[in-house]
Amino acid sequence: MPGGAGLRDVSLKLSEWWPWYSRIIATFGYDQAKDQFAADLLSRLLAARAGDPSKIRELVAGRPVLVFGAGPSLEENLRQLGGEQVFDRFVLITADGATSALMNIAGRAPDVVVTDLDGVIDDIIAAEKQGAVIIVHAHGDNIEQVRKFVPKFSNPIGSTQVQPRPNVYNFFGFTDGDRAVFLAAGMGAKMIVLAGMDFGLTVGKYSKQQVKSLSVKRKKLEISRELLEWLAENAQGDVKLYNVTGKGEEIKGFKNVEPRDLKKLV
Repeated sequence: MPGGAGLRDVSLKLSEWWPWYSRIIATFGYDQAKDQFAADLLSRLLAARAGDPSKIRELVAGRPVLVFGAGPSLEENLRQLGGEQVFDRFVLITADGATSALMNIAGRAPDVVVTDLDGVIDDIIAAEKQGAVIIVHAHGDNIEQVRKFVPKFSNPIGSTQVQPRPNVYNFFGFTDGDRAVFLAAGMGAKMIVLAGMDFGLTVGKYSKQQVKSLSVKRKKLEISRELLEWLAENAQGDVKLYNVTGKGEEIKGFKNVEPRDLKKLV
């Protein structure tokens, strides 16, 4: 699967990602060589155990998808959505730590987990054992986690923000949350609904707790939100985009809806 890993419905090309990546490394001082080293390492670790992205397309194509971020609204959103009994109508994709919340609060495993290995690894492993497809993202700052935890998964799929490698794909996206949305759009979802995507400065219970700098966090969230807005602009007519988070920052191109409205939409 080339370049953008089959981002068919939104017709995005890998060449469109590089300006975003250039901005990201310029903003945060990331080392492109380390990012590529991490992707190469992940490719080697997956040589005998890699999952197939076609599994995600089989799950997602033509279906509505709920993407759960790990923002402070996540717990309330899960209870609201559970009360509306809509989980079975959607493919469920969690961003890293949101996996634990879905399992703890809703009592179910996601269909897909997108993680750079900051979340509770035991919960992500448990999700895989219950059938979840695991997308492991490698970058220059999680090389040791990649070495330690990737062998614990059965058939993970690799993800990178630099040049793809065998079994390692560039699905686009910067954080686990927006990367999960790009993944769903690229795999042909007919509808994507965001939950727990506040984009504020309050750290959610299920988010990464070790925040070194609030200013850095703010910049990361700004770029993540801008990426989603860019996706919305480029995906018009291909996928319907909604947001049930109810709090936090507005995401242009994603229509705000109440959890009770979802039954009418699917």
